[in-house]
This record gives sequence, structure tokens and C-alpha cells, in this order.
Amino acid sequence: MGFLNVENITMQFGGLRAVDNVSFHVDQGEIVSLIGPNGAGKTTVFNMLTGVYRITGGTMEFLGTALVDKMPQDIVKLGIARTFQNLRLFSKMRVIENVLVGMHINTRYRFFSSLFRTALFRREESEKAVRAVEILKSIGLLKHVNSYAESLPYGEQRKVEIARAMATDAKLLLLDEPAAGMNPAETEELLRFIRQLRDEGYTILLIEHDMNVVMNISDRIYVLDHGRLIADGLPEEIANNRDVVDAYLGGERKKHAED
Repeated sequence: MGFLNVENITMQFGGLRAVDNVSFHVDQGEIVSLIGPNGAGKTTVFNMLTGVYRITGGTMEFLGTALVDKMPQDIVKLGIARTFQNLRLFSKMRVIENVLVGMHINTRYRFFSSLFRTALFRREESEKAVRAVEILKSIGLLKHVNSYAESLPYGEQRKVEIARAMATDAKLLLLDEPAAGMNPAETEELLRFIRQLRDEGYTILLIEHDMNVVMNISDRIYVLDHGRLIADGLPEEIANNRDVVDAYLGGERKKHAED
């Protein structure tokens, strides 16, 4: 049984084929990057994996369970959680409250237990609070446990978003451009943080434009261009792949060649 296996997935929007017959796999414990120029279809792939889009064709399996036609909340319960290119924190809520939001996907109590604050409700909410503090401590954010999310530096807000994904009991984290908007110091801290996540047992599928991050952290890399997979391999293989260089430089490379 594989960890994440994606075979020949296609996503059609009217006459536009945003993802065209793409296949890839992620093994447990890996950090795998999905890269490509703007508009290549990377975030569309994430939306397909997480049930936001109902795919046009192909198969997707996680730990032997088919993901096709599953609702997003059911995919989260299987162990896949994501972050977004643009921060999606509740900025007016405290850091611990943002993390607790992620935990409620696995809540055991029902509406009336919540309404009447039964023993089950109180016990489970207490357990969740302890777990949230543990997560924040593990990623170096314990000092911000009661801070409002909007008060944190940008890089630490990114970590809170990842902490919320961790709080779902995820096994696979899908990180959509986590280094976007970071300065060099924040980016270096992000590299350390992602490696720490892998060491703690998480598997990571990463979309990223910062090639310093991609080349320094990836076990393997897949490259998309115009919805198609054009290359895959180790970081050094991708760095020297002519098709990848052409995809990123595009017309600029051709123009210089003609000159």
C-alpha cells in the first residue's frame, strides 16, 4: 500500500485543461516539491487532492483509500491537511484559538453536549487545549499562546497556519508557498522548521517558488508547465534539466537565443 499515489489526474474547466494527465507519488517521510511557473496548475492539484475540485479524470489514493469524490472534511479526517498561498488565519482570534479550530474536525461530542456543556464536552475541550499547547510548544510558539494572530510577525503567522493543519492529526501536510512574502531570515527559519516537521513524522508535499527553499529541502521534485508534468527527479537533476529551465525562462530565453 502506497502513501499518496496520483495517477493520470485531469481537471477541465470548460475549454481549459488546467491539469492534464498528471501522475506522481509521495512516500511516507518524504519532502516532495511541486514547482512550475505561474499558471502551471500547482494549486489546482492541491484543490483536487483536498476535494475542493471534483476531478475530471484519473485516480488519487491516500493510504489505500480513494480520494476521488470525497468531501474536503472527509479528506482531512483521513489525514491530509493544507495551508494556503495567502494566509487564512482568524486574525482577531488568539493563537491557541486558531489551533483549536483545526482540532474540531475530529470532535466526538455532538451539538447538545456543546449546548449543555456536558462532562464529555468539558473533558474533550480540556484535552484539546492541552494538545494545542503541546503543538505550539513543539514549534517554538508557546510564548504567543494567548497573543492575537494579527500581532505576530509574518513568518510566525505562517507557522500558526501550519500548526492549525497539524492540529487536525494530519499525516500529510500540503504547504502552498509557505515562504511567500518572507525575508531571508524568515526563509532560513522556515527551512529549519519544515525539516523539524519531517523529523517529527510528517510527510510534506510543498508548492514553492523560492528555489533556495526547494533545492535545499526537497527529497524529490515534480515540475508542472501548462498543466502537464514535464520533469521529475532529485534536486540536482531538476536544476540541470533543460525543459525546466525553458519553462521558467520561457520567451526570454528564446529571445536571447534569436539575438
